[in-house]
Amino acid sequence: MLKIAVPMENGGFSSHFGGAGRFDFFEVDEASRAIVSRVSATPPPHERGAFPSWLKEQGARVILAGGMGPRAVQMFQHFGIEVVLGIDGGEPEQIVRAYLDGTLVASGEGCGGGGLHDCGDHHDNR
Repeated sequence: MLKIAVPMENGGFSSHFGGAGRFDFFEVDEASRAIVSRVSATPPPHERGAFPSWLKEQGARVILAGGMGPRAVQMFQHFGIEVVLGIDGGEPEQIVRAYLDGTLVASGEGCGGGGLHDCGDHHDNR
């Protein structure tokens, strides 16, 4: 099974990864590319490295996100987890289906701040 994680906030897709209050996990049958389950879970408090480690422990192999800092991207890459960045939003199940169909529009852009902070904490030189 392929497990895809989608950051959520206020019942919908969270465009800023670090601002996610929950994550929805979609289990996908790799042979049929069909979603077989969807569960939601609350992550640990957002602090440096917490989300990537927790998502790895949850078995995520793909993260579909809007903005994310380079340090988090590096951690996911180190864990062998694919990161798709620059998703504008939408209904989470439709985002996952578009990813599976190869039609997902994602800019590849990293963190834009999402109004939560200035993203200065994401720079590699800190």
